[in-house]
Amino acid sequence: MARRQHLRYYGAGVRQLFLFTILAAAATAAAAQGDAIATAERLSANVPKGPTPRTASGKPDLSGVWSPDRTFIYNIETSLKPGEKLPLQPWAEKFTAERMSKDDPEANCLPTGVPRMAPYPWRIVQTATHIFFLFEGNIHTFRQIFTDGRKHLADPDPTWYGDSIGTWDGDTLVVDTIGFNDRFWFDFAGHPHTEQLHIVERFRRPELGRLEFDVTITDPGAYTRPFTMHGHSTLQPDTELFEYICNENNQDVSHITGKDDRR
Repeated sequence: MARRQHLRYYGAGVRQLFLFTILAAAATAAAAQGDAIATAERLSANVPKGPTPRTASGKPDLSGVWSPDRTFIYNIETSLKPGEKLPLQPWAEKFTAERMSKDDPEANCLPTGVPRMAPYPWRIVQTATHIFFLFEGNIHTFRQIFTDGRKHLADPDPTWYGDSIGTWDGDTLVVDTIGFNDRFWFDFAGHPHTEQLHIVERFRRPELGRLEFDVTITDPGAYTRPFTMHGHSTLQPDTELFEYICNENNQDVSHITGKDDRR
């Protein structure tokens, strides 16, 4: 429990500090989330060793509690290969520059969408027919991926996490997702997307303690060409997700000023 006493991120415990001190009231959610990701990175230094676990069917078992990847949090341009830039259309570049952090849906207790991460641990639960991503933050929600052979809905209603279909390509889980709304931001920087968004994620577990993923974004409404993000998470053994209800006493937004420019 020592880890969790130190690492409470910016959920209910941090929010309660607003009741005790004006100084805490002036503290921003961004600063607290920065503490969270820094602690997660320190924890990730001790990666469990061992072979890739497998299910009864022989496929890699992706189950476990995983750390977040900061390049999927602050500015997704940092998740590209060195030297690459996001292929933003002019309107999307202008839109990103004008967005302020207080208007971020994530700061207002709405889902992060895909592929954005929150700076909190997350869990994969794998079954024969579904894979679930359970998120401690921002609203303690989940994403479901169907692996039972079904096809995409013909005309899915636009949603925060979209309609996700998973298939196996050898030892790689390939997740194809369509049907997004245009409300979530890709990151703290405010990079946008449209309802034309189509995402293909490729997840691999090359060893016990490491999860690798490549995420290809195609959105002709906001970007001039597809681009691919690269990230990884490390296994967090002896860790469980805490209940975190963002909209309970959420006083962060009124104290957030300017634009978060962390990378």
